[in-house]
Amino acid sequence: MRTRMAAILLAALMVSGAAACSDPDPVPASPQSASEADATLSSLRRVPGTHMYAMTYTGDYDELAGVPLPPSAKPFGCSLFYATGDPSRSVYARNFDWDFNPALILHTDPPDGYASVSVVDLFYLGVPSGVDPLTDDAARRKLLGAPLLPFDGMNDQGLVVGMAADESGRAEHRPGRPTVGSVRILRLMLDRSATVDQALTLLDRFNLDFDDGPPLHYLIADRSGASAVVEFVDGKRVVTRGGTRWHALTNFRLAGADAAVKQADRRYATARAALDERAGVLNRQQAFDVLRAVAQPHTQWSITYQPHSGAVHVVARQDWASVHEFTLRMDQA
Repeated sequence: MRTRMAAILLAALMVSGAAACSDPDPVPASPQSASEADATLSSLRRVPGTHMYAMTYTGDYDELAGVPLPPSAKPFGCSLFYATGDPSRSVYARNFDWDFNPALILHTDPPDGYASVSVVDLFYLGVPSGVDPLTDDAARRKLLGAPLLPFDGMNDQGLVVGMAADESGRAEHRPGRPTVGSVRILRLMLDRSATVDQALTLLDRFNLDFDDGPPLHYLIADRSGASAVVEFVDGKRVVTRGGTRWHALTNFRLAGADAAVKQADRRYATARAALDERAGVLNRQQAFDVLRAVAQPHTQWSITYQPHSGAVHVVARQDWASVHEFTLRMDQA
């Protein structure tokens, strides 16, 4: 994997990860040639029977280009877990709970980074519900910014990342370190990190900007079975390492939480009971059963990532009978 750290760090010093403004049009994910942009947009297709789309991004992009967030952005309510009771077939699962907006399954393969598949909420690129980027040219062009805002994803090294809102989170600004958006950091981890430890090292090189979106915490996992929850307590980063069977995260601060706090959170307690019952050994369907048990009325998508096989399975808007399969490359789906 070739590196371009000098240029990227310079760009980071010039632009924050995401700044709120009245116009939600994104800055294009350059550098991308006109022919590469055309090839990218030509790959766009609808996932049958859903309000989700799939697209392969062709060419390179600036990982730290700015993407303005819509001013009405609200917290994400989510449930995530990593089941590792059988390390040879671990499964990472998550519900993304928010408004029903169009979403995009995105494949990227940057020339100096790892290939990955991720999911993007298109509202954050200025494509609201009811607008079809297949027929709306202006909306379709906005998808060129999609690599910059993955909400969860997995790369070809088996690293999986996801996030959830943590209203208590506060990240301090450390002088001399570039600042990136709280969602943008997921792209950096997918592109540059193969393991949890590498992702944690990368995180430590940046300040995170929570000012223009909800404070977040993160569940990071890798193919070895390692996992870590990253949170920001009184400005300081706190890492909670996973156990040998499973690791789960919802919307309360995990660091320092006692048994009573964990039991009081319905989604966490439900997931924990199911994961304990199976000793952390779940196949894809069993993982979806847990996601279904902790779903909320506003669960937008449910997804499982399998780091050993590279398989990705998605359910849109709780249509549990329709499971859509992807892999790390669209041409293998």
